[in-house]
This record gives sequence, C-alpha cells and structure tokens, in this order.
Amino acid sequence: MELECKCGSTCIRTAEEILSKAKESYNPCEQCPNINLNKFKPLNQQLNLKNVDQDFGRCACGKRHLDLTMAHILKIMIEENQKKEISTLRDACVPLINPAYPLQAIPYLGEKSLIVLSPKMNKKCAQRILDEVMEVKCVLQGEAKNTVGIKDSHFDPHTYKRLAGCDMRCDIFTTPLGPLCLYKDQGEIHIEFPRPQSPKINALSIFLNKHFPDKEPKPSKNNYKNPTFCTPESSSYSAVNRDLNSSFTVLDATCGPGTLGIYCLMWGASRVVFNDLWKPATNMATLNLEVNGFEVDFFDETLEKCMVASGDKFEVYNLDIRNLGNVLDEKFDLCIVDPFPGVDSQDFIRAAEKLAKQVLVIE
Repeated sequence: MELECKCGSTCIRTAEEILSKAKESYNPCEQCPNINLNKFKPLNQQLNLKNVDQDFGRCACGKRHLDLTMAHILKIMIEENQKKEISTLRDACVPLINPAYPLQAIPYLGEKSLIVLSPKMNKKCAQRILDEVMEVKCVLQGEAKNTVGIKDSHFDPHTYKRLAGCDMRCDIFTTPLGPLCLYKDQGEIHIEFPRPQSPKINALSIFLNKHFPDKEPKPSKNNYKNPTFCTPESSSYSAVNRDLNSSFTVLDATCGPGTLGIYCLMWGASRVVFNDLWKPATNMATLNLEVNGFEVDFFDETLEKCMVASGDKFEVYNLDIRNLGNVLDEKFDLCIVDPFPGVDSQDFIRAAEKLAKQVLVIE
C-alpha cells in the first residue's frame, strides 16, 4: 500500500520516520525567546497587535512558541471579525499539534505543525490564517465537544468542516511494547490527546497480561525522548468468560483508527479483524496498519459495507457490528467493544458474544 495523503503532499510517514524526528520536534533552541502570554487576559492588553506578524517572536531556528503562534491566529480572526477585540487566547481556537505526543512543556512550533479548530470561522479567514501563519497546516470549523464520526447506525454522522489546508494528523501513544503512531483525517475522526498513559491501552494490557502470561512483551526498537510507558495495573476493564488459548484471534469490532487492534498485533495475535461502521475510520485503520509495519496486501477505498482491506494477519471490514455474523463464519477468542461515550453498548455486547469466546468492553 502506498503511503500517500489525499492532498498529494508528504503528510504521511512511517512510524520509524516520525519517531526519528519527534525527539526534538518541539524543543526550543538556546536562542528561542521564552514568552508566555496570559491566556485569560485580552490579547490586545498584552501586545500591540500591529506588531504581530509571521516574524513576531520567531527564532532564527524557524520555531515559534505556541502562545505567539496562537496570538498571530487570534489577531487575524479579530481583523476578519470572527472574534471580538477583547478576545483572549483561551477564546481563539483549539490547537492540535502534528505529530502529537505527551509533552512536558509548551511546544515551539515549526512549519505546518498545527491544525486549528474553531466553532466560529469563515473560509476567507481560514485561508488567510493558512497563508500567513506558517505553523498552520489546516483550519477546521467545529466544536471540540462534539464527537466526530457516527455513534450507531440510527445516528447521523458528524464531521468538522475543513475550510483550508490538509487535516491529516498523527498522534503518538506510548505502550508497553513501544510507541504506536496513529494517523487521522481530523475532520472525520474523533480527537484524542495522547497522554503518558492511555486508559484504553492500559485496560487491554491488563487483559492480555492476565490471559497470555506466557507471551513476554518485547518493547519496540522505536522510541522517542524520555517515553513514559503505561502500566497495566493503573486501569480497569470489564470482561466475560475466561477460556483462551496461548495463540489468540481478535475482533476489534468498533476499531476507529485501529488503536487496540494494532496493539493486539504488536502483542502477537495470530489474526485480528478490524471493523467499524464509519467508513473513514476503516480507511484510517488500514493506513495505520501500514504505517506501523503491518503490510497491507489489499485495499479498496471505494468498497462499501464489506471487507475493504487485508494483510497477512488481519482484515478490515466496514459493517455494523450486528451484521458481522453474516460475513464472518468463525468464533474469535476475543472481541473488543469500544463504543462512543453516551452510547448504550448492550446491543453491541450481545452481538459480540455471538462472535467471540470473550468480550472486552472498554469503559
């Protein structure tokens, strides 16, 4: 599978390429100015907005503090009447760095390293931000509190509106087996903020440690500066039944961009079937398999409501979990159900129990 972004640019890289550069991506150089702004105080009371342009606060190394980048964005939004003159940085928009991983300090940004999300934004203002703020690679319109995707078959899908640029973005998660790189079309896949410990991965690690103690996890050779690996003991999960073999098969029934299913492959699952009702999620799961070193042999992006991709140890389906039994004639050792918040998962669990010996519900 060719790793190519829909925009035609080089937005997508392998996990090894990303991690080799992530170590110093957001660190300031010795000459970078350390300017912190008050996010709750009107910006025009802190800065003369006439002086804020693409060079304002930028170091010779090319990087600029996130606060100063956001100040430049807010200035443009004020000039385009998208924000009031007394607006604060807190009011401006949601900054989503790319690639994203747990940081210990506010980042210094380079070119095309930021996607911004704002509920109030027009196309003219968005295009101006993209043209004038070199750190920005995309401007989206939408509310961060509204989850992107489709909750269930009787819900309408929700997406953010892409106004300018390319919304392909990568999150890097630490796991007991090493970093996991997950790409998303951010306007179509729900936002996640990488943390030193991922509750979902922790919950799955507890389960796998308990049922496959003979499989010794070996951390990936890929790493980045001072990673904090998650500890399985710090999370919880709910499960039913307890009878699995050392070689296990997995159905990731609501896979999203593929996080938990890929982690099972990293652990050593002999077969993983990924499935999601939301077509953009299955496309991203397929991409993320390839990015993380699991070669995709077949992929048909246009194929609806069936198998859209496959590889040596995996397949990817675009179906309602309740219809999977019509195309999968097998009993999996484990089915993972990770529903959206607020969705009644009982219907999903009943369908999953028909497909697997054990059901793990991520809560």
